[in-house]
This record gives sequence, C-alpha cells and structure tokens, in this order.
Amino acid sequence: MATETLPVLAILGGTGELGTGLARRWAQAGYRVIIGSRTRDKAAAAAADLQAVMDQRGVAAVAVEGMDNLAAASAADIAALTVPFSHQTSTLEQVAAALQGKILIDVTVPLVPPRVARVQLPAAGSAGQIAQELLGEGVAVVSAFQNVAAAHLQESAAVDCDVLVCGNSKEARAEVIKLVQAAGMRGFHAGMINNAAAAEALTSVLIVINKQYNCHAGIKISGLESHG
Repeated sequence: MATETLPVLAILGGTGELGTGLARRWAQAGYRVIIGSRTRDKAAAAAADLQAVMDQRGVAAVAVEGMDNLAAASAADIAALTVPFSHQTSTLEQVAAALQGKILIDVTVPLVPPRVARVQLPAAGSAGQIAQELLGEGVAVVSAFQNVAAAHLQESAAVDCDVLVCGNSKEARAEVIKLVQAAGMRGFHAGMINNAAAAEALTSVLIVINKQYNCHAGIKISGLESHG
C-alpha cells in the first residue's frame, strides 16, 4: 500500500523511548510520522536521532519529521499522546482545537510517583476518560499501548504482547487496531473508554512483575484458538 493512502500520524510528546519506538515501527510500516514536542527543535532532534538509528540498522529511509505539538496535531489524521500523566491535561488543552474530527490514541498511564507500583486511578476513572471529557465528542479518544514496554518497541523484532484497545467509537478502535498490527502486535477491542481503567491499572501490576523478575512483561489474551 502506498504511503499516500495511509493516515498521517503524529506522536505528541513523542521524544521519549515510547514515542520514538512507535514512530520507528509505524514509519517502517509505511506511514508518514510526525514527532511532536513542546519545541520544534527538540522534536526535530528526536526525528534526526531516529533516522540515524535506522540508517545504522540498514533500514530503508523512513518518513519521520519533527514539529511542535500544535503543528503536529494540525498536520495529522491520527494523533497519539505519549506524555507523563502530569502533562496530559496541559498538552491536550494546547492541541484540543487541532484534534477535532480526528482520532486521539491516549497512551497515558496515571502513575503517581514515587509509588508507581501502586494502582492510583484518577477521580474521573481513567486517564482515557479525562482525555475524552476534555476534548469532547468531536474527538474519538482511543486508549491503547499502556501495557507495552518501551524497550520492546525499540527492538527490531515483533513484540510478543497484546494490546487492549478501548474507546466509545468501534470504528475508531478498529483504526487503532490496524496501527497496533502495523507496530507488530495484536490489538483487541476491549470496550468503551471507561474500560481504559483496566489497562491503566495493569501497568502498575506489570511494574511490580518487572521489578520482581527483572523483565519487561506484557499481557497476552488466551483462548482464541477456536475462533481462528
């Protein structure tokens, strides 16, 4: 499929390992990807660093560029938010108008340092619900990728991890599941945005497991063999 037939993707606050990991995988799958940051210079540097890594690995040229968050949100068809919980609201307030009529993939986990190994969901129910309420019904918020270790996304191999995809629009969830598959994982419809609380809470559980067993654990959905 030609790149021009695919949606343009923006990763807001995408200069960290999680954001650049998704950027690399989506760009390699043929998508045009924009890394967003509070400043264009920081985003451009992250995009250049990512391109350098791809060159070292002998990967064909990828379509990644850097912009400030507002410009990235404006240019994208689908945006993903990969900022710490403490920056979620301020970032979304800045780009809310630019996201209207689009899909936002919210990857936010409501971790409250220093006790990140304890589930501490917000009063609204989940970070996904906060995003949907803040942006309004003009934006299809889809919660995903909370249980995928950034370290795995930085690797070249497919990720042995499943992704729970929650959102009020089944059509928007289906679009995000395509992106999960493009990133080398399996995505599953997991219900309305309220259910994002389950995936967000699992992150703290996985932090405990990772520390206890010195690993980067994820989740897998079983019992699907009989359904093809």
